[in-house]
Amino acid sequence: MMTPSRYLLCALSILVALHYILSFTHQDYGRATSLATLAGSSLLTCDAEPDVFNPPVVQEYSPVNTTTPRRKANAALVMLARNSDVDEVIRSMKRLEDKFNRKFDYPWVFLNDQPFNAEFKKRTRAATNSKVSYATIPHDDWHQPVSIDEERAAIGRQKLIDDDIIYAESVPYRNMCRFNSGFFYKQEILKDFKYYWRVEPGVKYFCDIDYDPFLLMQDEGKVYGFTISMYEYESTIASLWDTTTRFMRQFPEYLVEDNALNFISDNGGETYNLCHFWSNFEIGDLDFWRGEAYNKYFEYLDETGNFYYERWGDAPVHTLGAALFARKDQIHFFEDIGYRHEPFQHCPQGNAHAKGRCECDPSDNFDYEGYSCTKKWHKSLFW
Repeated sequence: MMTPSRYLLCALSILVALHYILSFTHQDYGRATSLATLAGSSLLTCDAEPDVFNPPVVQEYSPVNTTTPRRKANAALVMLARNSDVDEVIRSMKRLEDKFNRKFDYPWVFLNDQPFNAEFKKRTRAATNSKVSYATIPHDDWHQPVSIDEERAAIGRQKLIDDDIIYAESVPYRNMCRFNSGFFYKQEILKDFKYYWRVEPGVKYFCDIDYDPFLLMQDEGKVYGFTISMYEYESTIASLWDTTTRFMRQFPEYLVEDNALNFISDNGGETYNLCHFWSNFEIGDLDFWRGEAYNKYFEYLDETGNFYYERWGDAPVHTLGAALFARKDQIHFFEDIGYRHEPFQHCPQGNAHAKGRCECDPSDNFDYEGYSCTKKWHKSLFW
């Protein structure tokens, strides 16, 4: 007959045997019950106050692999902003970081016609783990040229005010349009980059982007990417197409075969249908804008002064340049990138919406509204 002490000894022997069996057959169990692990826990700590609870440090869980990919494009996220835009800048950064850049680690580049202040720099650096750089735009790249007849420009502004056109009275807006049309890609801070993603203050990104759009551009030979397209106000660009056709007649060697003329004209180039890519979102090849064809074209446009006498926007200027000097297969519709710049948004449809775990309502999508040119873009690919 076994005594109680013998029962206890037997039970302990069984427990020890089970411990060793589990340690050798279950690695997680072995690690969890090792002396090294137990020594780091409060179970073997005697020097803490017994009535003081020290909660363990919990690592934040992230379902996404945030390891920087080995292969990256030579690219940057570029934002033109003012110091006063900082709240909207941070909102845009946080959205794009969450949906894309925390996984891909591309640098941010900020441009301003005035020096960035300490608060702007502090807050933008805190919004990302990636490198952040800042640059002040040279005076002549931003301001209205001295060659502009201000009296004539004032008359042009008043005409658009009478027509109730947005930004009709604004010279700074015209400065921005001219800068984005012909100077942003020449900035010293961008000279060593090949690709850029234009980001605006206060925009929204709705979907997880689990691939690298820059590498798509690089690997497939794309030069321009967009998400939203629409018609321009005709009165703001009254003479733009006439000026463009004069350029084409004078420099026919710059026009490429299989271009996207059928997207911007419904009659073989006789008139401009006003369609343009909405340039507040664009992913592009800086070398394309730096190329001879586009630079000659911009200089030709700039000599007219109509960035100020009218209100030529960088969106139609970029669109005409891309449509004429690039093949249509070099222009990419980022259908799977959900994006909103008030008051319009692109929300991916079908499988793209599900794959991107998009937050936007698929029915709230500008692509096929009457003022959108996206349907025309799809049609032009088969002309």
